[in-house]
Amino acid sequence: MNSPAARQKPRRKTFWLKQLHTWHWISSAVSLIGLLLFAVTGFTLNHAVDIEAKPVVSERAAQLPAPLLPQIAPNDAPDIKKPLPAPVARWVEKTFSVGAGGDAEWSADEVYLPLPRPGGDGWVTIQRASGAVTSEFTDRGWISYLNDLHKGRNAGKTWSWFIDIFAFACLIFALTGLVLLWLHAAKRPVTWPLVALGFAIPAIIAVIFIH
Repeated sequence: MNSPAARQKPRRKTFWLKQLHTWHWISSAVSLIGLLLFAVTGFTLNHAVDIEAKPVVSERAAQLPAPLLPQIAPNDAPDIKKPLPAPVARWVEKTFSVGAGGDAEWSADEVYLPLPRPGGDGWVTIQRASGAVTSEFTDRGWISYLNDLHKGRNAGKTWSWFIDIFAFACLIFALTGLVLLWLHAAKRPVTWPLVALGFAIPAIIAVIFIH
């Protein structure tokens, strides 16, 4: 008759095997769409020179309302970076349909607000004396937009948090997959040669072809 300890060992193994499968499929489900996105944009980034983008540039002019002019009135203060006054920022957001919460560059004559974003660029300038406002926005297309998301370029804090969470989910997916490979390797002799091949191919390319 098997001892209690001997009976407990298979139960413990079964428990952890179920846990690994659960963590593996949950992490794969969480990271699936992100993996597809980063796989596709990895290809488009690798062939960025071959994928021609046609930027679309739009320009606009406006006039800051007179009641808001005192908020940006010229003074003798040195050049500085600081946000727009809240009323001016709200007017810019409403007029140009953009977020205006970042730092602007204040000089003696004008206020320059850079508005970079994924897949494009933009800016708004306000003449401090007259209140004349000009803007320019560039749209480089959806491929450029997705490429910038891949790099986390000008995508904001929330997207940065998503990348961190996505990377952690991928790590769990890979580690649980590795342990599952180890548990099933005895019945699948080709497992470790394939794992070794997956390591050897990029290592050989890096050593021989990258200088």
